[in-house]
Amino acid sequence: MTTTATPALHDCRDAWVDALVELGREDPRIVAVVNDSVGSSKLGPFQQEFPERLINVGIAEQDMVGVGAGLANGGKIPFVSAAACFLTARAMEQIKVDAAYSEHHMVLVGQSPGMAYGELGPTHHSIEDLAWLRTIPNLTVVVPSDPEETRQAVRWAAQHDGPVFLRVSRMGVPDVNPAGYRFVPGKAVTLREGGDVTLIATGTVVSRTLAAADALAEQGIDARVLSMPTISPLDNDAVIAAARETAGIVTVEEALTSGLGGAVAEVVVRHAPAPMRFVGVTGFAPTGDIGWLLDHFGISPEGIAAAATEIVSA
Repeated sequence: MTTTATPALHDCRDAWVDALVELGREDPRIVAVVNDSVGSSKLGPFQQEFPERLINVGIAEQDMVGVGAGLANGGKIPFVSAAACFLTARAMEQIKVDAAYSEHHMVLVGQSPGMAYGELGPTHHSIEDLAWLRTIPNLTVVVPSDPEETRQAVRWAAQHDGPVFLRVSRMGVPDVNPAGYRFVPGKAVTLREGGDVTLIATGTVVSRTLAAADALAEQGIDARVLSMPTISPLDNDAVIAAARETAGIVTVEEALTSGLGGAVAEVVVRHAPAPMRFVGVTGFAPTGDIGWLLDHFGISPEGIAAAATEIVSA
């Protein structure tokens, strides 16, 4: 009897801070701004090596983004890091005006997004962030799916001349991208070819989507799997091709379905109408750990496969 080894799970915050420390050694303009969240942002190694380049504003998210914009205006490259729920909800006006409208070179790092805080409940969940932020002009929205993609996205954001929102997960995820992978903003990653139905996922749930494709294959359904690491800009060409070449599209996200799902639907309805199903959070979550919460909303291999089967069977 053969057994399949369980893949190792990684906290993408480790990859984020490793990349930031490397950047700090290479470029003295790199600074970090936090809201009393050095620990949860895992910025201890950066603070230890560059104590004068970490600014802790306390629990003042609006000020934090404003300070970051001021540092960017002064020639620094600020990484503004906080729990995604507080960063995006409390400082939305500053993100819109000080970062995006002003086109400052700054990186907004949303830590522990989605339902990663689990038992702390809806006040600490960040399920609206993708829906909110994808509507803001000039703001690139990046949702890495594994540590290597996180590392590359951090380095890319440091040299991108404009504002970036980077969604860094704390939920353990396996490596999903192929060897030699290179992050390219605005480009989907084809993780599995397929001609029957397309599954488009982002962030922490890419691995669950791949598992769903395996389950569908056992039913004789050939599913294409696209990882979408940037919500804005979206890879419109990949979405249009999926809509035209397969029976329909299922979007999967650890967020309200008006994030990735809404963005994909806007492309589909304008350019290539096709059946769609949306797998994601559908309301405020009950209390529970992250794995249970994902399953509760059907963001599971079984739930994703069922949505795809609906399209193929229609």
